[in-house]
Amino acid sequence: MSQEPPYIPYGAPYGEQPPPGHGYGPPPPPRDGGPTAQAIVALVLNLLSVVGCCNIFGVGGAVLAVLALQRATTQPQTARGLLVGSWAIFGLGLLVMAALFVFLGVTGRLDD
Repeated sequence: MSQEPPYIPYGAPYGEQPPPGHGYGPPPPPRDGGPTAQAIVALVLNLLSVVGCCNIFGVGGAVLAVLALQRATTQPQTARGLLVGSWAIFGLGLLVMAALFVFLGVTGRLDD
């Protein structure tokens, strides 16, 4: 003869319950990609600006991003400084290219 487990009504507590407010434990700490993720993004965007926009400044920004990527785990403060330089060069290159296109458009050299 099989023995059936006791009937537990719907919504009844099952086993030992955790204390209120601590059912799942503390939340995990926020994940910070740190300088590694930022260096990868800076490297990709600088290389795309070189290939897509013929932005010569992107080469310097890519070099700084690679240096930051190499130092991201050992020297994070140095890597952050290199990233600031990489982003500054990237922005400067975009501004120069935008100014060049505006100049060429105003002077009529982009007309067919």
